[in-house]
Amino acid sequence: MPFETRRLAELADHDAFIQRHNGPSDSDVATMLDALGLGRIDELIERTVPGDIRLGRELALDEPQGEAEALTYLAQLARQNRVAKSYIGQGYYDTHLPAVIQRNVLENPGWYTAYTPYQPEISQGRLEGLLNFQQVVMDLTGMELANASLLDEATAAAEAMALCKRANKKSTSNAFFVADNVFPQTVDVVKTRAECFGFELVTGPAETLTEHDVFGALLQYPGAGGAVTDLAPLIETAKERGVMTCVATDLLSLVLLKEPGAMGADIVVGNSQRFGVPMGFGGPHAAFFATSDKLKRSIPGRIIGVSKDSRGNTALRMAMQTREQHIRREKATSNICTAQALLANIAGFYATYHGAEGLKKIAARVHRLTTLLALGLEQAGVTLANDSWFDTLRLTGVDAGKIHGRAMTQEINLHYFEGGDIGVSLDETTTAHDLAALFDVLLGDEHGLSLPTLEEKALSDQRSGIPAAYRRESDFLTHPTFQRYRSETEMLRYLKRLENKDLSLAHAMIPLGSCTMKLNATSEMIPITWPAFAKLHPFAPREQVAGYHQMIDELAAFLVEITGYDHVSMQPNSGAQGEYAGLLAIRRYQAASGEGHRDVCLIPSSAHGTNPASAAMLSMEVVVVECDRLGNVDLEDLTKKAEQYRERLSAIMITYPSTHGVFESHVRQVCEVVHANGGQVYVDGANMNAQVGLTRPGDFGGDVSHLNLHKTFCIPHGGGGPGMGPIGVKAHLAPYVANHVVTPIKGVKTEGGAVSAAAFGSAAILPISWAYIKMMGARGLREATQLAILNANYIAKRLETSYPILYRGENGTVAHECIIDIRPLKQSSGISEEDIAKRLMDYGFHAPTMSFPVPGTLMIEPTESESLYEIDRFCEAMIAIREEIERVENGEWPLDDNPLVNAPHTQRDLADAEWKHPYDRMLAAFPSDAVLAAKYWPSVNRVDNVLGDRQLICSCPSIDEYRA
Repeated sequence: MPFETRRLAELADHDAFIQRHNGPSDSDVATMLDALGLGRIDELIERTVPGDIRLGRELALDEPQGEAEALTYLAQLARQNRVAKSYIGQGYYDTHLPAVIQRNVLENPGWYTAYTPYQPEISQGRLEGLLNFQQVVMDLTGMELANASLLDEATAAAEAMALCKRANKKSTSNAFFVADNVFPQTVDVVKTRAECFGFELVTGPAETLTEHDVFGALLQYPGAGGAVTDLAPLIETAKERGVMTCVATDLLSLVLLKEPGAMGADIVVGNSQRFGVPMGFGGPHAAFFATSDKLKRSIPGRIIGVSKDSRGNTALRMAMQTREQHIRREKATSNICTAQALLANIAGFYATYHGAEGLKKIAARVHRLTTLLALGLEQAGVTLANDSWFDTLRLTGVDAGKIHGRAMTQEINLHYFEGGDIGVSLDETTTAHDLAALFDVLLGDEHGLSLPTLEEKALSDQRSGIPAAYRRESDFLTHPTFQRYRSETEMLRYLKRLENKDLSLAHAMIPLGSCTMKLNATSEMIPITWPAFAKLHPFAPREQVAGYHQMIDELAAFLVEITGYDHVSMQPNSGAQGEYAGLLAIRRYQAASGEGHRDVCLIPSSAHGTNPASAAMLSMEVVVVECDRLGNVDLEDLTKKAEQYRERLSAIMITYPSTHGVFESHVRQVCEVVHANGGQVYVDGANMNAQVGLTRPGDFGGDVSHLNLHKTFCIPHGGGGPGMGPIGVKAHLAPYVANHVVTPIKGVKTEGGAVSAAAFGSAAILPISWAYIKMMGARGLREATQLAILNANYIAKRLETSYPILYRGENGTVAHECIIDIRPLKQSSGISEEDIAKRLMDYGFHAPTMSFPVPGTLMIEPTESESLYEIDRFCEAMIAIREEIERVENGEWPLDDNPLVNAPHTQRDLADAEWKHPYDRMLAAFPSDAVLAAKYWPSVNRVDNVLGDRQLICSCPSIDEYRA
């Protein structure tokens, strides 16, 4: 056909992105199929996915779009958003992200593709960044301990309430006090959690706290209306009455305000968003959680601690309690699994770059402009509801309708309180020009105010919104780390040094089972920093965010088709939040149906630890269902327990494919047994990467599933967060998903309280998943799933002669991951799964998932994004390690001195004057040709976990320790 007569559609290369996302080429696929003795990939799928649940058709999605085409369309949606100047505040503020941090952290795959730092030897860079974040929080709040971030301020406050109840041994009350000036979205989330725990929520003015018999209290400082009050007397009285206190606060305000720790607070929470993190229509943002030292063993989330490596050098690690939901299961104090590591790092780097002097300058300027605004309004006869402030004023007795009209004309967003008051919150982006425009909006054009005159008056009157008694007197950020990196050159080098210490997908395959470390394509990532997505306040008027809503609606429609459910709620901002939200919808539905007494949750013994922990958060009784010898749910035991608890059965939580990495053939029967006994079926979406395009949980019996967008749908892990865990539900559950008090969601019952601070969770990262689905289309998504299953089966085949494969399906195949059993090797050689994990670092790889779901095993997941070259490189490393174990078994190397128990090896090892080991230096550090060609060096030797747990230190070590 002549070029001129071809249709443009025929010339467009819509397959280009699919080919770039899916690692194996056609020849790779043929090679792997040949190794498996198969001719077509469909043969593998037929053996692996039970016939009675296969979809049997292509998903009803649009044809795949090319990268340029998809980005052009998304840009059109972005242009439907209007970025107005925001003075809404309420916990979200515009900010300037330093370009050196934006380019070298937020937009850098070396930072955003790394995994949670469970393997500290190859995570020292992000661990140091998170330790810095903890130090910033400790310094500014005045508390003795801080964790490495939580999901958002509202859920941090809910965690604080639960901690108060657990830790308060003096009070027998079942009531929790929330001051009436706490942000409304925080109250919404706390109220939801309180209902789940059966707590009574008491609200009122903060000063009435002592009138109530409560076990704990949540106070806001400064309050939602901007007022700054001295909480010290109130907290002291509360302590005398046996009441624990949590203060929700703003980090930038604490640069100038007396720190809550100095007032006696037990817990301090808040949001670090205004430390350089864009508002992003609600997230992701790193919340902080700080406590007194006596609560260190009860604090939720992750704590980065200081330990030593095997050479005695300082090394950082995650403290043990950060994984407690996997260990304690239904007895866990929280179901938190992911945090906001990438955003916490950004906030910490913001503080590092500015230092105390820079933060003081920013905070003083914000406060100065707020004071000038207050003076001008007072001069014009406007009444202020607060006579103290940091950055927020509440105007009372004004004509809110007229002001709103002028504000909309000027594209300015204000906060409108119920009753007619208006709130104005300034931030670091506010200028003198902005202040002049605000006067025009608030007072009309004829106000006659002059900024120079107001400045002179402020200076002559020594006017301040912060009373002398409330001003900060203590120093902060005195550690050398926060004093050194002022120039961009120094900051750039610091960020690069930290990045070089970490292993990410930019270096190698990360073969973690159950975690799906796949490509996070650059074209998917680009839109998250577009101002039309990044600079929108979550409470902006709906008419200003039409593009966001269309993108979210389209993504929800994609996910409805992919999952077979009828509705998707986008609010949960992590997988664990999705579990909580899904179970909450079930319990609300059952309560509305007169079955609120149903409180038993069946969970297979192989389940991910967050499943029983989430059920416990809903005050459900967890009943464990046994698995058979093949790792499948034991149907006989399930039937027995479903019938035993028939009158109380609320739900079952299953993972599909199973946590053991196989498609259980009787999943339909599992769902039918539960339904027959009055329960609902929760299908954990952690392994959705093996289902997309092949089967749908909503078709085979699921009532609700959460979807890890940070796994299956390409949102990057960010070194331990961000994540998104939206839930798909059947129609009967749709009215009972989470609503939002500030921005109500259509089709949801008004009493459905929130589970996250923002209505659409971490909306800023949703364009990533939207773009992935848009560019893959139905065929690309199906092929990705098929290749994920092919890659896993190829690995199982290559490794089966070296390591036992623990579980396979009925036809001898695995799903998208496989488990190798290290226990026989440990018995014969003394080498453990941890030794293998550390030795893999010498080969340039992150370890597979260790000891989950079965102790003494490694779970391997290659994903569809890895090429045959990289998969073979990993397999060859594992086979070589098996050969090394054999040399220990036959006595060639002693058990206490061999390359495995000494791994990982660092440059310091090779620099030793004497080499006293019975194996060669080259074998230690360069065990393969691939490593010789491109060596990744762990920056520390094996870290002492026991020492770190025993002597928990979560603040920055002195610079002398690093020199030593």
